[in-house]
Amino acid sequence: MTNPTRFWDRAAEKYAASPIKDMPAYEYTLDRTRSYLKSTDRVLELGCGTGSTGLLLAGAVAHYHGTDISPEMIRIARDKAASDNVDNITFSAATAEDGIAEAGPVDVVLALNLLHLLRDVEDVFDAIHGALPQGGYFISKTVCLAEPSIGLRRFAFRAMIPLMRLVRLAPFVRSFRFDGLEKSIEAAGFEVIETSTGPVMSRYIVARKV
Repeated sequence: MTNPTRFWDRAAEKYAASPIKDMPAYEYTLDRTRSYLKSTDRVLELGCGTGSTGLLLAGAVAHYHGTDISPEMIRIARDKAASDNVDNITFSAATAEDGIAEAGPVDVVLALNLLHLLRDVEDVFDAIHGALPQGGYFISKTVCLAEPSIGLRRFAFRAMIPLMRLVRLAPFVRSFRFDGLEKSIEAAGFEVIETSTGPVMSRYIVARKV
């Protein structure tokens, strides 16, 4: 079994150096997410990677905290924040649930390209709900490999992952459908208020705590 911390530690330098594959889609996600943020908000990003998204969004909020399971990802994120002189952003190495527990009160929780990598995702939804005030936002973007609307491509991707995991070239990946993911978020006590479909079988979801 691939250890997720070691997997992402090994991948960190290459991940940091890789260009964004679809910049228009990435900028769309940033713009839609930024539209929900206020200057007084405290934001928690789970699975922040090397901090690129956080550094672009931090200027819109009072404080931004990113967590990632990989200490090497966090090291790179801290170096980037120091280099860019962004002083309202912090980072820590933690699992999703530990990151939520340690963050303290927050107004918005982000999980961008993370949920399909979590085994205990329903527990994470419950923890996010508990951390947010009523009306607080949970914003996610998730690869959904079981979504029928994406056609036959999903079968090829799903077939490759177990083989890649055998040789430790891929982490655990959970297969969501769009409707199943949204229902799971709603079952945790959220109202889904915006969705869109991105490239590479991704679903962008904005949910509000009710």
